[in-house]
Amino acid sequence: MTSVPGVAIVGCGLIGQKRARALGPARLLACADVVLPRAEQLASMSSGALAYADWRAAIAAAGVEIVIVSTTNDNLAEITLAALAAGKHVLVEKPAARSTRELLPVLEAARHSSGLARVGFNHRYHPALLRARQLLASGVLGEMMFVRGRYGHGGRPGYEQEWRANPAISGGGELMDQGVHLIDLARCFLGDFCTITGFAHTYYWQMPVDDNGFMLLRTAQNQTAFLHVSCTEWKNLFSLEIYGRAGKLHIEGLGGSYGLERLAHYQMLPQMGPPDTTIWEYPRADSSWQVEFAEFLDDIALGRPPAASLGDALAALEIVEKIYAESGFDHHS
Repeated sequence: MTSVPGVAIVGCGLIGQKRARALGPARLLACADVVLPRAEQLASMSSGALAYADWRAAIAAAGVEIVIVSTTNDNLAEITLAALAAGKHVLVEKPAARSTRELLPVLEAARHSSGLARVGFNHRYHPALLRARQLLASGVLGEMMFVRGRYGHGGRPGYEQEWRANPAISGGGELMDQGVHLIDLARCFLGDFCTITGFAHTYYWQMPVDDNGFMLLRTAQNQTAFLHVSCTEWKNLFSLEIYGRAGKLHIEGLGGSYGLERLAHYQMLPQMGPPDTTIWEYPRADSSWQVEFAEFLDDIALGRPPAASLGDALAALEIVEKIYAESGFDHHS
């Protein structure tokens, strides 16, 4: 990798724009979008960056070493596969594909590519989540017991007409959208889940994908994650509670419309009763995108396998697909 690596962003919507603002020392060289003016607007942020309507041209542009894939779900796997085949490093947004079947060839390509692949599970890099994982690693929580997570938003007028409501594009509804984030975070704290049950349903929005997903996931040691994702939340909500035998962590909010990001640590006392409580608040703007990409640059410099891998994306998609199958959804490709 050169000292100032060149980046191509494929998909220049909201997430592509966030990625462009989080490149740190890397340089934006190419932007691609099916809506060319959107690519041109993003390219104008960086001197010398070029805009393309064809993502293949962006990947092949001179100086590009890293490709960020932030398209709709139906294009994630194909573009990642092509970038890896070209020897590029790739950061692909979650869920990385619409199905496990679509993702498996990407995993195979990654095994034979000189490029590294990272999946954009940016929630891992929110400051409250980073601190929570440090506390877990320190052992203060004791043996893990269970995780309880809720994540939801309220949609907006016309939500049922957006691309996420079209299974051919999205591969699924709320489980595919916010669900994979909660699954990924639960796996960070508890490990792999071997028993998967749940239910996905469409309660409110007139669309062929789910607007609520309920998950009950267990590890081989019966450590359990009880998770609910919803786009009928009305008041945006993020809550993740991590329970150990010696203490509890509670993360609330993600900033913005989700409210102040906050971490509470409740440490059990020998006599039990009210716990010792420590609270951290994170009122600043969301830094997860910058922290995540900086780690990817370190991965590349060190030749280190990324922490958020295609294997993690596969594990999340396996859970989503099993719950869709149990719930009578067959829309994933």
